[in-house]
Amino acid sequence: MSKLKERTGTPATNGVSSQRPVAGPVAPPRVSARRRRPGVIALSLALIAAGGAGVAVLLLQVGSRTPVVTVVREVQVGQVLTEQDLGEASVALDPAVKAVGADDLKSVVGKRAAVELKPGSLLSPSQVTKDSLVKPGEQLVPIGLKPEQVPATDLVPGQEVQLVHVPAQGAASVGDDGEPSDGARETIAGRVVKASKAAPGTGVVVVDVATSAKDGATAAAWVSTGAVRLVLDAPDGR
Repeated sequence: MSKLKERTGTPATNGVSSQRPVAGPVAPPRVSARRRRPGVIALSLALIAAGGAGVAVLLLQVGSRTPVVTVVREVQVGQVLTEQDLGEASVALDPAVKAVGADDLKSVVGKRAAVELKPGSLLSPSQVTKDSLVKPGEQLVPIGLKPEQVPATDLVPGQEVQLVHVPAQGAASVGDDGEPSDGARETIAGRVVKASKAAPGTGVVVVDVATSAKDGATAAAWVSTGAVRLVLDAPDGR
């Protein structure tokens, strides 16, 4: 009788038996948890908050605009302002900049320009005046100053000056009565109304000076002979 043999494993190939290992359960890989440092988290939150605050400030600056009065046409010193000279614009205005608000446009119409106004500039309250720069009882005398006669200090409207009579060498100074003076320098008090820019080539600056009506003719005579000099008064009048 033949014995039955138990088969263990798989059938042999080429007479060599092979056994396959049985796979067991696979353990999941260990993941090491990172420690979160409180300092890094706090710094991240601070940066996020700072960035948000910066964006908020930028949006407020862009959105905060003030309606103001602008100059649309050139206006000379002493000229009366009209509505055609002015316009309106909405700008982000620095608190340090003083400008006439658009709501006050009507209040500056009819006033005089205290300084020369250029198109495209904002109008400030100090640039207009309700007073005439040449007052009743005054005359306006234009004086041409050569480059060496122009003060280093800028001449501005309203500045107090003295017109000094400087006769040519050898010429006698003549008083208002037509008689030769005693040699003392004659002076006439005046006030700057306007000063032009230096002329190209010559550098001559023309200054309009307001004097009293009784002194206007004398000052004009001094100017015609080139015998006048302009001297600035101290700001306190001394």
